[in-house]
Amino acid sequence: MRDFTAFLRIAATALLVPGVLQTVLAQQAPDDIDSEKESIVDYTAVHHFGGPASVGAQLKSDHERKATPYWFEGLSGNVKPYYDFKTKVNDKYGLAFGADYNALYQGASESLGEDDAAGGVIRFYGTWTLRGRGSKDTGALTFKIENRHRLGGGIAPQQLAEEVGYAGLTAITFSDAGSILTNLYWQQSFNDNSVAFAAGIVDVTDYVDVYGLVSPWTNFNNLAFSTDPTIPAPDQGLGAAVRGTFGGNYYVLAGLADTNGDPSDPGEAFDSFFDTAEYFKHVEAGWFSSWDNRFSDNVHLTAWQADAREAAQVPEGWGAALSFSRKFDNRWLPFLRLGYSDGGGGSLLERSLSAGFGYFRKDRSDVLGVGLNWGRPSEGTFGPGLDDQFTAELFYRVQLFQHMTITPDIQLLVDPALNPEEDTVWVFGLRARVSF
Repeated sequence: MRDFTAFLRIAATALLVPGVLQTVLAQQAPDDIDSEKESIVDYTAVHHFGGPASVGAQLKSDHERKATPYWFEGLSGNVKPYYDFKTKVNDKYGLAFGADYNALYQGASESLGEDDAAGGVIRFYGTWTLRGRGSKDTGALTFKIENRHRLGGGIAPQQLAEEVGYAGLTAITFSDAGSILTNLYWQQSFNDNSVAFAAGIVDVTDYVDVYGLVSPWTNFNNLAFSTDPTIPAPDQGLGAAVRGTFGGNYYVLAGLADTNGDPSDPGEAFDSFFDTAEYFKHVEAGWFSSWDNRFSDNVHLTAWQADAREAAQVPEGWGAALSFSRKFDNRWLPFLRLGYSDGGGGSLLERSLSAGFGYFRKDRSDVLGVGLNWGRPSEGTFGPGLDDQFTAELFYRVQLFQHMTITPDIQLLVDPALNPEEDTVWVFGLRARVSF
C-alpha cells in the first residue's frame, strides 16, 4: 500500500507540475515570444553530460522525434499550447523538463518459477541551466525522480531472468524499487565545452561505456546489449566524473561513484559515500567522428575497478570493455562490444561478446534492433562450473503517435547458465512509452 501511495504521489507530481508552473509563471512569460512559433522546444542548446539515456539527451531526442512522421498523425490531438508553454519556460528561465510513463510485459516459454512479469515506471526529469545560458560554458542542475512498480500481482520484469535461470537481466530498469531519486547533480562545462564535469547523485550507466543503442527505455531490453554485463555498475548514488575532449575527435572520461548507492534512500548518500568509502572507479578513452555523432560513431576502451563491499560480502574486482559503433547512410548502426572481468565486484559475466545493428527508417521514427551475445557467467557471483550462455534479441520500436511508442521484443536465451535442464528459453515482450 505504501508503494502504491508513493506511486500516486510521483504520478501526480509528473502530471501536475507543468500545469502548476504554467499558472504561476504565465504572467511572467517573455513578451517577445511568438505564440505562432513551432511548438517544439529548442533543446539542442541543452547540454548533457551523459549518453543517449541521460536526461538532457532524452529531452532532445523526444522533441526531435516529434518533428518526424509517425503512424497516426491525425489522432495525436492539439498539444501545441503545452509545448509553447515549455518553450517559454525554457527561454525565460533555462528550465527544460519532461516526463514519461513506461510499461513492459514479458512472458517466458519455460521457467523454474514465474513465467511472466509486468512493470511500469513513471519519471519526471529536467535540466535547469543556471549559469552561462546561451553559451557552451554552462552550469546546470539535472534532476530525475521515478517510481518503479509491478503491474498486476506477479513479479517485476527485472526479476524474470532469475526465474528462468538466466545469468543476466532480460529487463534492466523495470523493477519494483518504488519511489527513487536517480539524478540530482550539477554539471559544468568549461573552455567551449572541451572540459566538463558532473557531481552529485548520478547514474554511471548514463555515461560509462555508452553507444547509440544503449538506452533501455527506447532500445534493447537485455543487459547484454546495454551497459556491458561484465561491468558491475552500481545503483544510483553519490559520485562524480570529468570529461575532456581534445584534437577535435578524442576524449577521456574518468570518475568514481558509491558502490553502495541506494536511490530509495538519498538522505544516506553522504554517509554511505564518505563513511563506508567503497567505490566504483572508471576511466575511458575514445574517438568519435564529430561531437554531434559522438555516440553513433564511437570507438572506446573502458577500464573499471570496484572495491570490496564488506556488508554485502562482494569481493573487489576489475575489468575492461571495448566498444565500436559506426553509423552508415544515416540509417545503419552496426556495433561490436567486448567485455572482460576478473569475476569480482558483483559482475554478472566474466566474458562477453556482443554484436548487432540498429536500422533507422528514413521516412519515420521507427527503429529495428538486432543483437547477438556470448557470455561466460561470473564465478565470483554465481559460483564455479557454469556453462557459457548465448543471447539473441530482436526489437522493433514503432512511433505510433506523436508522444507514444510501442516496442515488440523477442529474446532467445540459449543454454541459460542457471537452468541446465533447458536448452532454449524464449522471452516475448511488449514495451510502451508515453512522453509529455
